Amino acid sequence: MKRFCKFFLVAVAATGMVCSCSRDNTLTKAEIAEGWELLFNGEDLSAWKDYNGTELTNGWRVVDGCIQAPGDGSDGSGYIVTKKKYADFELVWDWKLTHGGNSGMIYHVVESPVFGTPYITGPEYQLIDNEGWEEVNAPSKLEEWQKLGVDYAMHLPDYTGVRINPPGQWNTSKIVFDNGHVEHWLNGKKILEFQAWTDDWFARKNSGKWANAPEYGLAHEGLICLQDHGDPASFKNLKIRELPHKGGETVSLFNGKDLTGWEGFGSGKWSVDAEGNLVTENGDDRQYGYLCTRAYYKDFDLTVEFNQVSDGNSGLFFHSFIEGYNRVHGWQCEVAPRGNDTGGIYESYGRGWLIQIPEEKESILKEHEWNTLRLRVEGDHVQTWLNGQPMADITDAKIGAATGRLMLQIHDGNNIIVKWRNFKLTTL
Repeated sequence: MKRFCKFFLVAVAATGMVCSCSRDNTLTKAEIAEGWELLFNGEDLSAWKDYNGTELTNGWRVVDGCIQAPGDGSDGSGYIVTKKKYADFELVWDWKLTHGGNSGMIYHVVESPVFGTPYITGPEYQLIDNEGWEEVNAPSKLEEWQKLGVDYAMHLPDYTGVRINPPGQWNTSKIVFDNGHVEHWLNGKKILEFQAWTDDWFARKNSGKWANAPEYGLAHEGLICLQDHGDPASFKNLKIRELPHKGGETVSLFNGKDLTGWEGFGSGKWSVDAEGNLVTENGDDRQYGYLCTRAYYKDFDLTVEFNQVSDGNSGLFFHSFIEGYNRVHGWQCEVAPRGNDTGGIYESYGRGWLIQIPEEKESILKEHEWNTLRLRVEGDHVQTWLNGQPMADITDAKIGAATGRLMLQIHDGNNIIVKWRNFKLTTL
């Protein structure tokens, strides 16, 4: 094949034609067998759309077999996303920038009108012309966490042994996200590696740029996103291979000693009593409060015990996220005084009750005693049990398409105290 191309190049040189022994934006038979798929076919942008939109309207186009950003985006606009979500994957792409150019590849992006930009939820592999950007924007200087190849504002790369081609020439990047293990590659060299959702990861998240972005980086799946940050950028050979999800993990949500792994929002009070129970109660202003896992859980089987010491108007939220101070979007497995559908499923800021429990099952709740609640979520299917008795069983595509935190709610009101213990969660 090499010999053929050599003679063919000589034959066509006078015509200006170009010979290539490989074709852009295609997959080999071996790649197809390995599970690779193209995110761009070289002809159109049928796999892409506007962020938080249904169509492609913001100027991105195909030029000479490449995806091209128009260069008129900004921090708050100019993003396109895949129509398909991805969880664990290996993603490879070629890219080139103009002098001083700035762009990015973002993943695990969550769409919602609540999130104005993709990077509020999705981690970013930064694409930028380090030296050119500083020349164009002098006297401004890039911070180390803003430079090429970083896990933006989180982890820094090591460029040792890496050749970086200048603006106008192609470079190749790769992201590997394998059940929380993350790698960034540049032109065939691994430049950084880290584990998501560890204590170190959360310390970085909560002490830097993302301190006021509570949902940043928590999603275990989401859309792939290309960024137009005000500079023309070109992309080709975008391909992705999904990696197997590892379920069956037993997760320790509560250690019986302190609130490690939890974050409080709103006005509730949270503590651990002398018996090792997690205590949730009203704050001083008697408004809503939420104690949330710092991690997201999508498919899981959770069992927990609760005791409604006083009033008991509460709930176990799932596939949920926080907006602002104490506004929650997602779904709630109801925990409330007798007569108020404990074990039913309610959608906050949406459709309201999806399923309530039959009146004859209200007596299953043991008031002011310990109860066992089980919540199982697998894809579109949600089931609940209270003290071993089935309470709710629904199939809902909207739930199946979402992900999010687990949250313990304290309702607004007066003198609400609920205790929790023996959390047992298995990922599916």
